[in-house]
Amino acid sequence: GAQFVTPMTLAARSEAEVYTSLWDLKNETEMGHIQLSREADLIVVCPATADLMAKMAAGIADDLATTLLLATDTQVMAVPAMNVRMWDHAATQRNVSQLRDDGVIVLDPDEGPMACGEYGEGRLPEPDAIFAEIEHWLGSSTQDRAHPLAGKHVVITAGPTREPIDPVRYIANRSSGRQGYAIAGALARLGANVSLISGPVALETPRGVNRIDVETALGMEAAVDAALPADVAILVAAVADWRAEASPRKIKKGETGGPPDLNLIENPDILAGLSRSDKRPELLIGFAAETDKVVGHAKAKLDRKGCDWIIANDVSGDVMGGAENSVHIITEAGVESWEQMPKSDVARKLAERIADVLA
Repeated sequence: GAQFVTPMTLAARSEAEVYTSLWDLKNETEMGHIQLSREADLIVVCPATADLMAKMAAGIADDLATTLLLATDTQVMAVPAMNVRMWDHAATQRNVSQLRDDGVIVLDPDEGPMACGEYGEGRLPEPDAIFAEIEHWLGSSTQDRAHPLAGKHVVITAGPTREPIDPVRYIANRSSGRQGYAIAGALARLGANVSLISGPVALETPRGVNRIDVETALGMEAAVDAALPADVAILVAAVADWRAEASPRKIKKGETGGPPDLNLIENPDILAGLSRSDKRPELLIGFAAETDKVVGHAKAKLDRKGCDWIIANDVSGDVMGGAENSVHIITEAGVESWEQMPKSDVARKLAERIADVLA
């Protein structure tokens, strides 16, 4: 790190002393690393490399940073940053799991292009997002400010549904579940009790979230009903509008004399049904994935569904499965448009907005 930004630069900008060595004679005659480990309210390891997290998980103390981390009883937050293959490696994931079990706050890295030319998870989160996480966890002196959603139950749906055609084929869509999962994680970090009802996705369950896996629209509807009552419901999932009358055996190509006729049946409208239910949450939020007339279609959906907010996004590009999103929040009061940003930032801002409304 000192090769990129010199200690003198940091000292000048922070107007504070910068410590780099365990063998500083002046500081270590007074056991400076012990003092450093005790005087902070929060220790942020940023960036947290794969090597440093491995040392933290193993309790190795071979330089100033690792010695301080082993000697502290202060809350530690690690902000990972590394190559995508290093992040995905079983050893790194094992170390992350161990650190979280040890009480270390390990943030999720962003997904996107990297300095090495590759693409994937492992990017350092944006500074504003890191600062927001520090604010959430450090907060003020009160637990309520740090966890404003404590005691609130939130139900979230995420991902696609799969509607079987026969035992090997199904109707589905391109939803990756990333936005819903990011929202679930952001709400959990604010103290909410989160029930995440997920269609089939290849994502890790956010820390502190109760995940319920389903496959079909009917399964998702039943899981949502079973998860109630809730203070908030956020229906992010891309639920298939129709399902087929599934064949009990594989449809053979030569048996139908051409493409098979699929008898499609309309799936239940989970959002509209929940808005009319006697179990309706205090705040009911739907998502609208549109490819044209995004705001106009979303306004019509708000009226039709009877929910409190519709969050609309344009999915004509690479939003489904991509790392970023640009959304419009439609309420009876009007439309608020957010610029394109990482899905983790959309999730954080939305979680904060929900906390403000419930407060």
